[in-house]
Amino acid sequence: MSAAELPSFSSGRFRAEREADWIAFDLLLTRLERKGAAALTSDELLQLPILYRATLSSLSIARATSLDKALLDHLEALSIRGYFLVYGVRETRASRIRRFFRYDWPAAVRAVWKETLIIALVIVLGALTSYALVASNPEWYYNFVPEEMSGGRDPHATVEFLRSTLGHGKGGGDQESGLHVFATYLFTHNSQVSIMSFALGFAFGVPTMMLEYYQGIGLGAMLALFSGKGLGVDFGGWLFIHGTTELFAAALSGAAGLRIGTAVVFPGARGRLEAAAEAGKTAGKVMVGVILMLLVAGLLEGFGRQLITDTWVRYGIGTVMLLFWLAYYYIPRREDVA
Repeated sequence: MSAAELPSFSSGRFRAEREADWIAFDLLLTRLERKGAAALTSDELLQLPILYRATLSSLSIARATSLDKALLDHLEALSIRGYFLVYGVRETRASRIRRFFRYDWPAAVRAVWKETLIIALVIVLGALTSYALVASNPEWYYNFVPEEMSGGRDPHATVEFLRSTLGHGKGGGDQESGLHVFATYLFTHNSQVSIMSFALGFAFGVPTMMLEYYQGIGLGAMLALFSGKGLGVDFGGWLFIHGTTELFAAALSGAAGLRIGTAVVFPGARGRLEAAAEAGKTAGKVMVGVILMLLVAGLLEGFGRQLITDTWVRYGIGTVMLLFWLAYYYIPRREDVA
């Protein structure tokens, strides 16, 4: 059809010839908006881009022939809806959240597995260092654990007192209220430490590793203290119930910071800012998950550890949590393979 012939078209004739396609396209878009792509058959999904192009063609002709404004507005609105639904992001908010927990978060954690292993080794090294020093000379303990943090758990404490700090008696209302406050404090404190460890990654990752090493220092000193009093197994259970989640989260936060620091130091063919920004996308996803893990650890530490006093039950819960995180992060999912 030549441009000279286009003006001879009336709005009524034009609508009669093409309106069926517009209506069909509108119906498909409405179903897609309300129920997602799962509501459409394979044939209907294939029809979407065809009807979209037909609508664009109608809009182009309507503009060229100066048809009535109401028809132009309708076609423009239909074309815009079609563009965003056919070629734009069609996921609902709930779908994006499900995707994050099912694919994006585990995939980001797997992407930093090397950094996670390095940070885990740094934490273990810190723990081994302080353990060896305190075991050989208990006075080293005071260099590693501040008095306000130890709460009387030091080399001069009796075995009975140390054992009493690993379990609790019957709790009344005041104790339950205290546990709520304690859980909130732990979550806030651990979150701040992990965020700092992540943020320090921009300084080439060195401060991150120093902070993670220091976290291991306190752990090893406490373990040496209780082991020296014959309470090593009990202390392990006291720590294990929440420690497998909390220390895993600590390692991941350090790994996220180290990923950015490594990108800054070794940007490759890219610029340093570009490399850091790319690494930050993965690290950011890891950190969102770390905060959630710390919330779980805070609940286990503030409630589960205080209310569950059997050592082997504590070990069992800690082991189950560790296996859960390992399976959640490192078992491949179908979409990852695809």
